[in-house]
Order: sequence, then C-alpha cells, then structure tokens
Amino acid sequence: MKMQGGCLCGKLRYVVGSEPASAGLCHCRLCQRSSGAPVMAWMTVSTEHFEYTEGAPSIFHSSRHAQREYCPACGTQIAFRSRDTLNSLDVTLNSLDDSSLIKPQYHIWTASKVDWLKLDDGLPQFLDAGPDS
Repeated sequence: MKMQGGCLCGKLRYVVGSEPASAGLCHCRLCQRSSGAPVMAWMTVSTEHFEYTEGAPSIFHSSRHAQREYCPACGTQIAFRSRDTLNSLDVTLNSLDDSSLIKPQYHIWTASKVDWLKLDDGLPQFLDAGPDS
C-alpha cells in the first residue's frame, strides 16, 4: 500500500509506503492544544516507510520526549515522533490525500477527553496510551 498526503498549502508532501501498524483517536491535552480540536486522528507507521517528498517540516518539541512536525508555511501538523520510539512515528490521518483509506481503531488518553464530546462509535477507549504502550 502506498499513501500520499500533505499540508493545506501543498508545500509539504509525504509518502507512506506501507500499511499502518495502528490508527487511533487521541484525546490528550497536547494534541488538543496543538490542533485546537477536541481530538486528533493518527496512524502509526514505520519510519522506514515514511518520507517527505516535497519541502521540509518545521519541528516543535512539544514535550521532553516528543516532537511535532508541521508545515512552516501554513502550520498543518503532519507527524509526531517520540524520542523513545525511533522506528515508528505517528502521521495525522486527515493530512492524507484520501483520508478514508485508514479507519481509527480505538480512542486513547480519554482521561483528558473534553466532557461535552460524546463517544458512541463503539471503538475501544483507553484512559492512557492504550494498546501500543
């Protein structure tokens, strides 16, 4: 499977050359604050199968353990990399050209979920980092 994606303005593009290991919806405060949204959809992919094909991302160290990669022109967040996990990274699902290709499988960090958001999709919910932690 080969998937392509990029930012809002088109200056930062990437390709993913394999199926994701998993995909989920994150409710942590860092994702909420970095996006301005109550939840972010991510897929976890091998760093071996991820490559920027146009442009270069800007990097923001959102914690001591992780960085977020985004378009320096329009600000679209593309990737999240943990310093503890060097062989994989998380890519925002909705930055894919066809975001219907990958469906989220679970919710993580629901301990931080905003109280006005009701989850009734039947997906497993985890208070912490969930099944891949």
